[in-house]
Amino acid sequence: MDGLAGMTFAEWMSALEWVAAGLGLINIALLVFRSVWNYAFGIASVAIYIFVFFETRLYAESGLQVFFVLAQAWGWYLWLKVGDEDSRVPVRWLDWQSRAVWLAVTAALSLNLGWVMHRFTDAAMPYADSAIAGASVAAQILLAYRRIENWVLWIAIDIGAVALYIDRGLYPTAGLYGGMLVMSLFGLREWVIAARGKSSQPSPA
Repeated sequence: MDGLAGMTFAEWMSALEWVAAGLGLINIALLVFRSVWNYAFGIASVAIYIFVFFETRLYAESGLQVFFVLAQAWGWYLWLKVGDEDSRVPVRWLDWQSRAVWLAVTAALSLNLGWVMHRFTDAAMPYADSAIAGASVAAQILLAYRRIENWVLWIAIDIGAVALYIDRGLYPTAGLYGGMLVMSLFGLREWVIAARGKSSQPSPA
């Protein structure tokens, strides 16, 4: 107890970051296999990251975690409605028109949020921070709707996030996103296989 009580604020934040990173890895591992229980760990992880990112002046990322808490609760509800007896949900692709719309909206959201962060806050890296935040919003919504494209976005997000978090000294979080990058590649593969298996099954009479 004395050791815990004697920790500095910086040490507490570092410990919280490690806990959030660990919960995040469990979240992604369960996502790969389409388990509805990923959301329990995801909500716990992003709730901690609200404070971690705020303390490092990544305000868009901090605000994004608030969105993630709500979006993951919503996604959990949607997945529970469609999950089968194995708690695995069906997945599918977007059509090309929908992809174009999602790309345009994501780019507009990211650029506008970056301008706001640059103009009105002391954000450390406003446009990089906002690009990750905007893409993450899109990816989280696509995930809730079980669209395979969410993994493509997460792969791009993870690559940018690793560089951003190393720059801000958030090494456990950079490591988390490095691990998430590898797991996202596996997730994309698993969901593509699942979608092919579903489409190859005969339709009920």
